[in-house]
Amino acid sequence: MSENVEKILSNYAGETPGVIGNLRRMLNHGTLAGTGKMVILPVDQGFEHGPGRTFEPNPAGYDPHYHANLAVKSGCNAYAAPIGFIEAVAYKHAGSLPLILKVNNSDLLGNPAAPQSALTSSVKDAVRLGCSAIGFTIYPGSPARNETYEQIRDLIREAREAGIPTVLWSYARGGMSKQGETALDVIAYAAHIACQLGAHVVKVKPPTAFIERDDTKKFYEKIPHETLSDRIAHVVKSCFDGRRIVIFSGGEAKGTAEVLEEIKGIAAGGGFGSIMGRNAFQRPEADALKLLADTMAIYKG
Repeated sequence: MSENVEKILSNYAGETPGVIGNLRRMLNHGTLAGTGKMVILPVDQGFEHGPGRTFEPNPAGYDPHYHANLAVKSGCNAYAAPIGFIEAVAYKHAGSLPLILKVNNSDLLGNPAAPQSALTSSVKDAVRLGCSAIGFTIYPGSPARNETYEQIRDLIREAREAGIPTVLWSYARGGMSKQGETALDVIAYAAHIACQLGAHVVKVKPPTAFIERDDTKKFYEKIPHETLSDRIAHVVKSCFDGRRIVIFSGGEAKGTAEVLEEIKGIAAGGGFGSIMGRNAFQRPEADALKLLADTMAIYKG
């Protein structure tokens, strides 16, 4: 038993044994097992952005097995994808690699003014495929958010009854500026909303120093936010004072030095880890494995 992991799980007292067991399974899997940190490989971008844009930079990625094998070889804590990719690999990896079924998805034809993801699979599918968690995207700020919140309310209840935790992608979009989507006050708010909805793991983007909302600016004058580590620390604090696991997305593909500098800031700020997709799988496999190894080394300290 890892003291780091059990300390984190103590924050989930009252959850069903199945939920805690699956969280323990993910936290104790792979290169970062027992550290209390997580690196997850997500591959939902083909659905979200299209296959050419997503996989052509590294054509091996058209094969769903490539991504699951990359997660295994690199020692990721888990692999997340929509039902098609999970169904393609579950027979080989269920029980050995923690799988996260992304149960809602959007596509390039969605409405930017009112973003909302469609339900594409179910908790029953996650159970059938031997998954360790479900994943779900919410869009705080979207005019369609209330319906989405009600969907995840019901899904979290059903997943909890099945012993499966929920990972919430919390992407603030809709009623704000483009710059505001990654503003510190907005990211902290989006993370807190995910926690209040019952997420066991929260995924948000790394925040910038920009403050979007006029009604919060006077408060953020008192909160350190000049460095990324300061901003990460505030987002972690917003997740029930660090009592919920919050991990950070890698976002658009960027250079290796830039990725690792960002990871250092996340680690220094007390973030629980990263969910790294395009920055990993769009590189040749050897380069992806090196980047993931370097990322995990930073989280190991």
